[in-house]
Order: sequence, then structure tokens, then C-alpha cells
Amino acid sequence: MKDVYERLLAAANLRSTDGAIRVTAEYEPLGGPGTPLFPPTAKIKETDAAGYLIEPRYVDGEQVDVVLLDQRQSQANRCESALGEAMGRCELFLPHLALETESVGGARVRLTSMEAPHRSRDAYFRDAVDADGVAFDKTEVGLALRDASATDVSAYLRLVPSDLAYGVWDSHRKRRIQVKIPRAYASEMIGVSPLVGVRAAGRVDRLNLAGDTVEVTDGGWAPPAGDKPAKGAKTAKMSELGHGMIPPSEGLGGVSVTAVQRSATLSLAQLASLRFGDISEELAAAGRALVAAIALLGDRLAFASPALRLRSGCDLLLVSERVEWVQRGRDGRPGVEPLEVSTPQEALELFRVALVRAREAGLQWAEEPVVVRPNASLQQAIDKSFVIAGIGEAESE
Repeated sequence: MKDVYERLLAAANLRSTDGAIRVTAEYEPLGGPGTPLFPPTAKIKETDAAGYLIEPRYVDGEQVDVVLLDQRQSQANRCESALGEAMGRCELFLPHLALETESVGGARVRLTSMEAPHRSRDAYFRDAVDADGVAFDKTEVGLALRDASATDVSAYLRLVPSDLAYGVWDSHRKRRIQVKIPRAYASEMIGVSPLVGVRAAGRVDRLNLAGDTVEVTDGGWAPPAGDKPAKGAKTAKMSELGHGMIPPSEGLGGVSVTAVQRSATLSLAQLASLRFGDISEELAAAGRALVAAIALLGDRLAFASPALRLRSGCDLLLVSERVEWVQRGRDGRPGVEPLEVSTPQEALELFRVALVRAREAGLQWAEEPVVVRPNASLQQAIDKSFVIAGIGEAESE
């Protein structure tokens, strides 16, 4: 693995012919080719209704329609979750931020920078305080992250290194110059030539409860005393409260595709562009290689298994996979060579080698997470989310 690290060290600093690392994989539905899969839904502009994200692309030189099965943000989140689970098993440690508190009924709440939507720059941490009640952005750690710049992201390497792999944008702090680090790792999954299906969605009430409209009060709801609700009473339909019949209606029924593909890349050019201020070039180079090792480890932990569940109705089997170095072109085509890091165990070994080398070069890495708690306003909002304040609207099935 030391030989692989030496090549990664050179590649992450653009000192070799390697220009990227690429993972390409083919999947098929758990039920076999052609079995419907359920992509994520989005609000479609043309119809103002839920639909699937379908667009034309070139696949194997042919223009075809593809459906997005899992987008870049979601794939990065899967990698971060996998890294977090590995830390829970004590297989490794990555420095990170953690917001911890208790809420109504003793509910324990913990959110890390590897789970928050905007990672270490999320509003959850902006609205947090340390053990002494000091606003996070005014603590030593908060100031170091806030004051980072394009020429010095060393604080991110020391305190939240996964942010350098998956990207971060400090959009919640209204500053003229905001920290914006592009992602080095990107991955997505598509289905080729989708045929969109339909299904009937409705609800059968076994007791066939009578009445369509009921009166709603702060204490709950009740059928009207007469034939109609009282004048001025707040009303709702039984179906909105989870009771009564909902006649079947046409709904999205998933897609049938000819192929399911995943494509992931690690941009060595992006890694080489990272600057760490006034540190030795040896440490800067080792730091870039360490970020690359983190990205590879996250990918292998999240996607090397023989099966993958994206969401309900979207279970997949891995059919084939290639993990490759992509090199400067020769004879009009890029060169490719296998990268001998295909399993989580191999990626973990590479990460450990990279960490040792970075520490030998002078890296001072946090040994435990930076723990903060919500400020008063955020704590109130969290508490409110644990309180049942009324009756929600039931979804149709």
C-alpha cells in the first residue's frame, strides 16, 4: 500500500501523468433487469407537480434520455454517513464538529458536521455556543474556520478535513468574502432510457368511517353534531386526518431502465489547488494526499458492497465495477490503469498510511470532535420540533 500512497502523493499534487481517479459501476435492480425503480421526486416546472428528473445525455456515443437516481449531494452524504459509521466502530477518526443537546422528554440530539446540510459552515454551528456560553464563531475553532481563505484552508485540514473532499460554502454568514471550497469528489447514479410507469394510489378504510368533513379544535377533532359543521367552525376532511376512504388515483409508478450506472471522480486538479498558508511544501503535499485518501475511503465504505439501497423501491445489485487511475491522453485517448484500492479494508490501510505521513510532515490533527451546544434560540426551536402540536395531514398510499 505504500507504493499506492507514493503514487497518490504525486498525483494529488499534479506531479505525475495521473489526472484523476475514476470509479465506474454497473448495477441492476434487485428484481432483475427491467424491474421498476423509484427515483427521487422533484417539483417539475412545466406541471408544478412531483415528477422524476429526466434529461438527454450521451451514453456510449448515443444520445439517450436518462433519469437521475441519486444526485451528487446525496452520494456525498452517503460517503460521509459511511465514514461516520466507521468512526462509530472505532476503525478510524476524522476531526469534526458535533452539536449535542437534550430536548423534551430527555431526547438526546447529536448532529455532526458530516451530517449537517452545509457541513462545518451550517447554521446549526453558527447558532451554537461552547461549554462557557461563547458563540461558536467567536471561539478559537470558529474563528479559524471563519477566517480561512482561498490561500489558507489549513484550519479545515486540521479541524474538518472531510469538508475539503466534499466541498463547503459559507453562505450563512453574510461576509463580503465567503469561504467556498469546491468538491474534489463527485459521484452520481443514473438510469438509462427510462420508461415512466404509473400506479394507483389510494386508501381503504376497513371500518368505512362515515362523514367527509369534521370539526377541528385545539384538543383534536369530532364529527359535527348535526348534518353540517357549526357555523364558523374550523373543519377538515377525514382523509386529511388519516381516516376515511381515499379513492384510488393515478400516481408515479417508478421507472424501468435498460442500465443503471454510477460514475464517481476524484479531481486531482482540485486537490492540487488547495493552499494551506505558511506551512512546508512537504506538509502541504501530504495534506492533499490525505484528503484524497479520505475521499477514496468514503467511496469504498459507501459503495463497495455487493448491494445498495438508495431508498424504498430502489434496491440495486452491483454487477461490475472499475476503480482506475485516469492519465494524460495518449493517441487521442486518456490512459487508464487499475487502482489497487477496491475494498474498504484496502482504502482504510491507504488512509492510515496517508495520516502517518502527514503527521510526520508536521500535521497537528484534532484527537476528538469539537463539541458545542445550541444557543437559546436554537434550543427552543429544537424543543418545539419534539412537541406534538396537533394533527398532521395524512399522505395517501
